[in-house]
Amino acid sequence: MNNNKHTDKSNKMQLTHTDSKGDAVMVDVGKKHIQTRIATASGDIILSKETTALILSDEIKKGSVLTISKIAGIMAAKKTSDIIPLCHPLILNVVNIELTVTETGINARSYVSCNGVTGVEMEALSAVSVALLTIYDMCKAVDKNMSISNIKLISKEKINL
Repeated sequence: MNNNKHTDKSNKMQLTHTDSKGDAVMVDVGKKHIQTRIATASGDIILSKETTALILSDEIKKGSVLTISKIAGIMAAKKTSDIIPLCHPLILNVVNIELTVTETGINARSYVSCNGVTGVEMEALSAVSVALLTIYDMCKAVDKNMSISNIKLISKEKINL
């Protein structure tokens, strides 16, 4: 017997954000227990060596790329439910964004946690995505060949309170 709650008796995948007619629904999390929820995500932006040098020397005309991108990532995590239709609004404990300069560009990594009834995966992914998009926006005048890639969830965790 299959104990996976996301499958029905015919062994077809039962999606959590649709009803029996296929209409979109928000998942009811009202009966779930509050737990500490943690997620980390990462992604990369490929930059020219010249662009990376401009960022490191704070010579991009729009401002401090690394600082502004971190703030944008934090803001994105806080606003995830405003831009992804079926996400629940969450009160976040913390959002951390690490931006690491690499040989080929910048790696963004987010860490998000909350005490709640649903996970923070989308918030972690939103944080990384918007941090990278902000780098792109701030550098587009000097680098026409930037590429954003490898955005992925690294881990998620639930800790009972």
